[in-house]
Amino acid sequence: MFLAFLRSILAEPRAPDPPARVWWDWVLVGALLVTAAGEAILRTDVAARPLATLVAFLVIPVLLWRRTHPLLATAVGWGGAMVLHVPVLLGDAAEVGLYSMGCVLLLPYALYRWASGREALIGTAIVAVPVGLGLAASATLEDVIGGTTVVVAAFALGAAMRYRAVAREREVQQVRALERGELARELHDTVAHHVSAIAIQAQAGRAVAATDPASAVETLAVIEAEASRTLYEMRTMVRVLRDGEGGDGDAADYAPQRGIGDLDELARMSPVVQVHRGGDLDGVAQPVEVAAYRICQESVTNAIRHSVNATTVSVHVTGDDGVVRLRVHDDGEAARPATPGGYGLLGMAERAKLLGGACQAGPDPAGGWTVEATLPREVPR
Repeated sequence: MFLAFLRSILAEPRAPDPPARVWWDWVLVGALLVTAAGEAILRTDVAARPLATLVAFLVIPVLLWRRTHPLLATAVGWGGAMVLHVPVLLGDAAEVGLYSMGCVLLLPYALYRWASGREALIGTAIVAVPVGLGLAASATLEDVIGGTTVVVAAFALGAAMRYRAVAREREVQQVRALERGELARELHDTVAHHVSAIAIQAQAGRAVAATDPASAVETLAVIEAEASRTLYEMRTMVRVLRDGEGGDGDAADYAPQRGIGDLDELARMSPVVQVHRGGDLDGVAQPVEVAAYRICQESVTNAIRHSVNATTVSVHVTGDDGVVRLRVHDDGEAARPATPGGYGLLGMAERAKLLGGACQAGPDPAGGWTVEATLPREVPR
């Protein structure tokens, strides 16, 4: 288990997109350099003052690279702290260093926040040496406990902020995935429905063109209307995706989406489509109405495209206590041709599931093909 944990740490990449140096980084470094210079001039109690001052002026500027080069900054910063222990180890002084050298505590935070797993392990070992020597030279147990707590807290804060950033990024990715799924369903349902209607009308026009030119002209008018509607809905979706700005500068059209009251439009696809509504359908939440319309739309589109010898495609929508029930049935042959890459059934099931409902589709024991869905009247919290 330990080896697996170690491998997972070593495989951890660097945190993505570390922020570049900002104005307050320069202010921080400048203030620390001024403080270090003031200490070097005014403090007379600093042992090995030239060495302490030199180390401080070398270490403090390294803070500018603590995000982009966390391991290097840690090595320089805590390496300088190690150098300050040399006079102590030689017995020439009890303590060496300026107060401004406390800034090296920013480096363990940056190490765990931005470095890779391998760099974090190496950096931890680098920090442990001067910290261990300093604590070993401490006179009291309170100093050991306090010093250890401060250093560990710096590491822990960096790790906590890294975990928070990762969790936030994961949440953003999940939201994006949901948005992409919703967009894919809307595009599929809109385009598939209208294109299917165009294809059906085009087939009918070809069949009657030679014997009934007037009917063929009427069919072309229907095709033109469907194509225009498809183009309009696609443009509307693109404008919404552009955050309200259309390609010509017009605001997005946020017209209400279709619902249960618009189901009669499905009958325009084919004379075999029959729409029936019953029960209490007032007060249904708008997302439920949209899902009901889209599920019925996709079911009718599939029935017209794939059913064989169907004479009726019936759409039944019923409002019951707490739920809305949908049933789309065609009396054609139950078999459906293979459609690799089809997302219609998947989209219907996803729509129902997102609302806390369910959707099933398959051959009907009595013949034909049936799609049934149950949706809650209210959107779950």
